[in-house]
Amino acid sequence: MAAAHEHLADGADEAPIPFRQAVEALRAARLRPEIEIDPTPAPKRLAPYAYALEAAVVERGSGPGGEDRDLADGRLVVLHNPAGDDTWQGTFRVVTLARAELEPEMGADPLLPEVSWSWLTGALEARGVRYGAPSGTVTRAGSHYFGGLAAREPATQIEIRASWTPAEGPGGVPDLAVHLSAWCDLLCQVAGLPPATPDMAPRGGIVPLPQRRGAQPR
Repeated sequence: MAAAHEHLADGADEAPIPFRQAVEALRAARLRPEIEIDPTPAPKRLAPYAYALEAAVVERGSGPGGEDRDLADGRLVVLHNPAGDDTWQGTFRVVTLARAELEPEMGADPLLPEVSWSWLTGALEARGVRYGAPSGTVTRAGSHYFGGLAAREPATQIEIRASWTPAEGPGGVPDLAVHLSAWCDLLCQVAGLPPATPDMAPRGGIVPLPQRRGAQPR
């Protein structure tokens, strides 16, 4: 996270103070060492001001040649409209994507969408995140390979897209560090990592997915 911290405020100098302070608050997030995170270009049409990060859960040296492997990846976008947005019910919105490859038989579980959404809400709850107006989708997609690719095993990917409105604190500034931490907890869970601490354990009897055989070499 150190490298990302050095550039978190890039491009935000002309933005309103609440947005600059909210982006700067991302520096305070304490993330697991498996997380690699960097700024990425933000969408320009969703709000007057936007900031984006991309992240990956990395398994060190687990590839055939000792290369690192990505177990899950995603993106977090912070949107800000000083005039407010009726759909958001606030002036900020957090938009996220988390995705990972699963064992095909796990992808066939009919309860997977509901369970996956509960991972998101559980991660926010475990961190004590204050938020409202959540929405999102859980998508699973299966791939089967033929012809020259027939040697590849079938693959199933899960993709969780979600957005919510962070509660604003003093000066209208949300504490985005805790939102980032919760989202990274979700990434680690879809990657199949065990909870970092007992209080981060899944709730309601839901367990993390095991390690993915389909993790991508870097």
